Amino acid sequence: MLLDPARLDRPDTDVRREPFPFLIAHGQLPDEARGDLDRDFPRYESAGFFPYDASDCGPTVNDLVENMVSPQFARVIGERLGIDNLGQYPTLVTLCRLLNKRHGTIHTDSKSKVATALVYLNGQWPDTSDGCLRFLASIDNIDDVVAPELKPLYGEFAVFRRTENSFHGHLPYEGERRVIQVAWLTSEEEKLRKTKRGKFSRIFKKIFGKLDKKIGADRDRSASHRD
Repeated sequence: MLLDPARLDRPDTDVRREPFPFLIAHGQLPDEARGDLDRDFPRYESAGFFPYDASDCGPTVNDLVENMVSPQFARVIGERLGIDNLGQYPTLVTLCRLLNKRHGTIHTDSKSKVATALVYLNGQWPDTSDGCLRFLASIDNIDDVVAPELKPLYGEFAVFRRTENSFHGHLPYEGERRVIQVAWLTSEEEKLRKTKRGKFSRIFKKIFGKLDKKIGADRDRSASHRD
C-alpha cells in the first residue's frame, strides 16, 4: 500500500481541532516509489487542478488514488478530523502539475466539500515560501499562520475539514507543483457539477493558456476569494 494510514501515527504528525480541524503529516509515501510516481504522473500542459482520469496516469499514480479514496483511508481521516462516517460521501479526485501565480489565494473551500486531502509529489522545492501550503486564522492575511507552512515535497500530506473559517492558501508561485487532491463532497450532484466544470476548464486552458497565465499574475500576496 502506497499511502498506509498507519503512517499517520508518526510522532511528528500534527493534528489540530482549532481554529478548524486539520492534520499535517510527513513521510507518508515510501521512498522506493518516487521514480514510479514521477514517471506515472500526468503530463498536463496547462496550470491548475483537473479531474482525475485513469487513462492520463500510469499504474502507480492510479494505485495511489485508489488508496486515497478507499473506505479505510476515509475512516482514519474522519476519526482524526471528528467527522462521522466520512466514507459515506462521494469523492472527487483532481490532480495538478503546474501553477500560475493567480492560484493559491486564501479561501475556505466551497460548502459542497466536507473535507479535503492533499498529497504532494515534488522531489525538490526552491528555498522559498512561495507555493507552500499555509493554514490561516483569517481570510485577509497570508502571514496569519496557525501552523508551520508545508513545503509541497514528496510524501508531505495535509487534510482539513471544511468550515466557515477553514482559511488556507499559499504565496504566489509559478511552475511545477505536483499534487493529488481528494475532496469528500456532500452529494453526487456536486461531484458531477464539479467534474464537468473541471473538464471544461481543461479544454479552455488548452486553447487560451497564455491568457490564463496573465490573469491574476500580479495578485496581492494576501489575495482571497469567498467560496
